[in-house]
Amino acid sequence: MCADTTTPDYRPTVFLPETEFPMRAGLPQREPDWLKRWEEIGVYDRLRERGAAEGRVPFVLHDGPPYANGHLHIGHALNKVLKDMVVRSQQMMGKDARYVPGWDCHGLPIEWKIEEQYRAKGLNKDDVDVVAFRQECRKFAEGWIDVQRDEFKRLGITGKWDDPYLTMDYHAEAVIADEFMRFVMNGSLYQGSKPVMWSPVEKTALAEAEVEYHDYSSHMVWVRFPVVGIDAGYQRAAPDLKRDTSSVTPNPAQTDDLRQRLSSDLFGDNVYVVIWTTTPWTIPQNRAVSYNTAIAYGLYSIDSVVEGSAAKIGEKVLLAEALAEAVLKTAKVETFTHLRTVSANELESLYLYHPYRGIEGGHGEWDFDVPLLPGDHVTDDAGTGFVHTAPSHGDDDYQMGLKFGLPMTYNVEPDGSYRASLPLFGGQHIILPDGKEGPANVSNIKALAGAGALFAKGKLKHSYPHSWRSKAPLIYRNTPQWFVAIDKPLDDGMGQYGASIRARALTSINELVEWTPQTGRNRLFSMIEARPDWVLSRQRAWGVPLTAFVKKGALPTDADYLLRNADANARIKAEFEAAGADVWYVAGFKERVLAGIVDPDAYTQVFDVLDVWFDSGSTHAFVLRDRPDGAADGIADLYLEGTDQHRGWFHSSMLQSCGTKGRAPYRGVLTHGFTLDEKGMKMSKSLGNTVAPQAVIGEYGADILRLWVAQSDYTADLRIGKEILKGVADSYRRLRNTMRFMLGNLKDFSDAERVDVKDMPELEQWLLHRLAELDAEVREGYAKYDFQGVFQKLFTFCTTDLSAVYFDIRKDVLYCDAPSSLRRRAARTVLDLLFHRLATWLAPILVFTMEDVWLSRFDQPGDSVHLHDIPETPRAWLNHALAVKWDRVRTVRRVVTGALEVQRTAKVIGASLEAAPVVYVDVETKALLDSVPFADLCITSGMTVTTDAAPADAFGLPDVAGVAVVFHAAEGQKCERCWQILPEVGSFAHPATCKRCNGSLG
Repeated sequence: MCADTTTPDYRPTVFLPETEFPMRAGLPQREPDWLKRWEEIGVYDRLRERGAAEGRVPFVLHDGPPYANGHLHIGHALNKVLKDMVVRSQQMMGKDARYVPGWDCHGLPIEWKIEEQYRAKGLNKDDVDVVAFRQECRKFAEGWIDVQRDEFKRLGITGKWDDPYLTMDYHAEAVIADEFMRFVMNGSLYQGSKPVMWSPVEKTALAEAEVEYHDYSSHMVWVRFPVVGIDAGYQRAAPDLKRDTSSVTPNPAQTDDLRQRLSSDLFGDNVYVVIWTTTPWTIPQNRAVSYNTAIAYGLYSIDSVVEGSAAKIGEKVLLAEALAEAVLKTAKVETFTHLRTVSANELESLYLYHPYRGIEGGHGEWDFDVPLLPGDHVTDDAGTGFVHTAPSHGDDDYQMGLKFGLPMTYNVEPDGSYRASLPLFGGQHIILPDGKEGPANVSNIKALAGAGALFAKGKLKHSYPHSWRSKAPLIYRNTPQWFVAIDKPLDDGMGQYGASIRARALTSINELVEWTPQTGRNRLFSMIEARPDWVLSRQRAWGVPLTAFVKKGALPTDADYLLRNADANARIKAEFEAAGADVWYVAGFKERVLAGIVDPDAYTQVFDVLDVWFDSGSTHAFVLRDRPDGAADGIADLYLEGTDQHRGWFHSSMLQSCGTKGRAPYRGVLTHGFTLDEKGMKMSKSLGNTVAPQAVIGEYGADILRLWVAQSDYTADLRIGKEILKGVADSYRRLRNTMRFMLGNLKDFSDAERVDVKDMPELEQWLLHRLAELDAEVREGYAKYDFQGVFQKLFTFCTTDLSAVYFDIRKDVLYCDAPSSLRRRAARTVLDLLFHRLATWLAPILVFTMEDVWLSRFDQPGDSVHLHDIPETPRAWLNHALAVKWDRVRTVRRVVTGALEVQRTAKVIGASLEAAPVVYVDVETKALLDSVPFADLCITSGMTVTTDAAPADAFGLPDVAGVAVVFHAAEGQKCERCWQILPEVGSFAHPATCKRCNGSLG
């Protein structure tokens, strides 16, 4: 019988990777288990205990409170994931990173929802006890807080979820009231009557942050104001009208002289100033016309008109010369004559009639003269160069009114209708209760036409303010409101950064806050630099009331109009602490808190509620200042929100804190963009292009959503959609495979195997150099909140340095070298060092996956990757000279692998181990390659490096000069254990093995 010459099966002797870490992540199904584990072992609280025990430097990210009224959208997910990556990375770099989530609970959106429920039942909110109504609002908010909390936690967000802050908590309401009363006491609070952005549908003033802009089609009219005489001090003007007359001759006796100096062509029945407006409904409130002394004006006569024109042949009109032709064309004027240029001196001496003067049915309402006043806000970019001025319905108009003493009007009611007693238009709505346009505009256009004042009309589609809640158009409406004066010097002992709120805010922006990106600084600075006084009052029911009392019979300008009493304030705060802000609305409250201090009957209680932005702007006081897990100095290290919060939370927090704390409540501000669909379009339900975070989690898992955030440039608007998420999932799989390779090759690794760095092969020393470089880059990136930069560096490292180079090269050593081999031990030592760094570097981003990775290797009770810091990486690992050498080695290797790929594609070889190429290089490169096992690095069975001249047909790469490769097949037999082809195979005790494998088998 012949001997058995069959080659043994060496597969069981190869150290192939072994790990229970699955190739398929199964994130949607498995992530909830890790959430449960973190809660059970109390990761967040343990980190706080550790921070206190170790005396770590605190890092506090103060949460901008989301609104408790609906499921999370993708913008919420972006915001919270960014915050979480900040908190986790700061914690793992050695800080005590605290994060207390919070919710904004008061305000119009919730109140509106409850009112909708009432209307659906045929009930009227005003018929319900206000405390009962507020309780329904509270219950509504509580329900959504529970929903949103679970949705945020599902994203893997760490934080004090069992004790969040709520603006409707009793302590929070007490502090908000107390912060408001500080403005009462420091004298910056006042009651004024000025135009504010008003929602007729919701019957309340709105903050700028509650306003959104949509295209809207407005009526536009060009209106004649008759020029009727010379103004000598406004003796014939509207009642109580005062004027700064420094620029005109005030003496009536000089009128004749003045008339003689002015050309008579500016007088007569046929001379008009023409204004242009897109709000015809404001014409009844007109009290002046403004012009600009820097604009050139002209007097024009109408010579001929097109049929249907409202212009009249022979009439003369005053217009800005730069706009005259366009205006006259719009008015269907066929021909006209420019009579002359009119000087500013002439204009300032004229007065006009109101276009409704003498109108039938007007009952004298508009029978007054209208002054022509200089104003810098007037431009010749559009319109006529003259601006219709209604001080009750626009900020520029209001400022003109203050400057020149123009009277305010109160013609518009809270529901957007004219007062019932207004002649001609009484009771007509500007905006109807359903948000549609009322008859007021059309009625005014008809009245102007009937009075002979309509010069032209048209429609204009433009961006117009709407309520973010009801989506209805807004108006500017004059109404008594409570304001904080932001330019008033405050004698409060906190003037280190400025005397007024505005000065302190601008100093804080410039000197005390770091901005990410820097453009955020410019945006907030310009907003605060130009903003008017802060309107605090809202005419609603659900919120913290303006805890103020006003003296009966006193005027807002009187020094004793507001009750300023520290004892009364203390009682109010104590009552709120005990029972919440609802007590303000309980009968007898005023009498109880004022008893023994002042006569309660002498004061009226204010029932407006505070702007919700004051609520959220005050959170620094009851979170950062009052909570034990807040900040010692009450100042956050970071506020992080979307760019819209420059006019929202960043803004209100800055104003509020500068008024009560003297400076900004934050040291850093980070802003992110908005979320768009894959085409760059704004998401909307009507377009069907929304991406719900719940849907992404259900299909891919939360870690894919988090990786999308990390891969994106959050400083700009971020796109998301199916194709983008597929790309993210592909990146995730490549990272996961990297971690799986390490886990598989670290099975049973122990400290006994470790090799000192000085004893390691150069390849391992080079990789440790790369780890040291990366450690510095990762830490710097996390410190700058550059998550995209961190991810890109780590992903590139994993896919090029590791997968394409180190892992590719060292697979042979890991699988086939003997356990005692220095090369294998060194490689496993490096894999262990690499594992600890990659797992912790990536943990702030891929919170679930890195937990899976960690527990797959260290499944100890109560352990978590999130309980560990990023390990310190020795600077001694840096070896720049070695890095330069290995950059060159890798470059030459790239040419070799390129040459082998050509042979593989041509089916000449199936694997690189079938090759033994000849590499042509210069003398210096040869010496370098001879110092390393270059054949092993190229994963070939043989290699010849020569300085001979390369053949003409040798393979090369255009970007690598001086390197050429000629393919040669490896000679010898194939080792059945490691698959190298070597002449020595078959010469040892173990059949069909090479020398290395024979030794490994013993």
